[in-house]
Amino acid sequence: MPKPKPASEPVPLTRSPRPKRPAPAPRTTASRSRSEVRAAKRERRRFEKSEIRRFTRRARHRRLGWAVAAGLVAILAALLAVAVYSPLLALRTITVEGTRAVSAKEVTAAIDGQLGTPLALFDYDRLRSQLDAFPLIRSFVTEVVPPSTLIVHIVERAPVGAVATASGFAIVDPAGVILTTTARRADGVPLIDVGRAGTDSPAFSAVVDVLLSLPESVRSRVDVATATSKDDVQLVLLDGGQRVVWGSAERSALKARVLQELIAVQGSNARVEYDVSAPLSPVVRSR
Repeated sequence: MPKPKPASEPVPLTRSPRPKRPAPAPRTTASRSRSEVRAAKRERRRFEKSEIRRFTRRARHRRLGWAVAAGLVAILAALLAVAVYSPLLALRTITVEGTRAVSAKEVTAAIDGQLGTPLALFDYDRLRSQLDAFPLIRSFVTEVVPPSTLIVHIVERAPVGAVATASGFAIVDPAGVILTTTARRADGVPLIDVGRAGTDSPAFSAVVDVLLSLPESVRSRVDVATATSKDDVQLVLLDGGQRVVWGSAERSALKARVLQELIAVQGSNARVEYDVSAPLSPVVRSR
């Protein structure tokens, strides 16, 4: 009997190893150069952008400043237009203050032609010419009270004396401006006699300076003030007919004090002549 063949021994199963992937080929010099170029380009673009922003920052700030200034100018122009042309700021009330001899109603009636005019467009030259028609007004000052009121402060001319004329007497102020004329001499106003010299002469100016330097208690007693030049002013007082030799208008304040003391000593009815031309050495003469 033939011998059976021995069974073949099982062959152990073994996993065949995977083939190894080939290692990546080393980067060539050309590929490294291209990558570095691209990186350099990106870096340069970033640098250029930063430089552009840095150099244009001042220009941007300048444009912003101009834009803000233009906006402010536009706002101011709008406000100015409102102030000039708005009916809310139109003149509606005129008030005249400081008048005594001049009628406030007459002054208001003369200057109310600009009612309704915006205060910013008020014509002050026209106002001045209208007030020049009143000889008793020496000066004026205006005050604007928003939104629609104008106050005119009047300073009147004060009479200083009377000057004889062919038709009577003219009441004048210190500048020689005729305030009014009368047929008869007004009471309480001294007569100024400068001969043939006019109110624009040095003699008239000297008399005026002397009268204005006197205290009211003495000036109210002056009846006549005369002068033929600026150096020989003389006064005649009321009541006792006292005379005063004044001389020039220099040192008039001191002369006025000396004269006031001499009158207090002599009395208002003493018939004397006071010479205060040299105020530190006054002389009293009997008449």
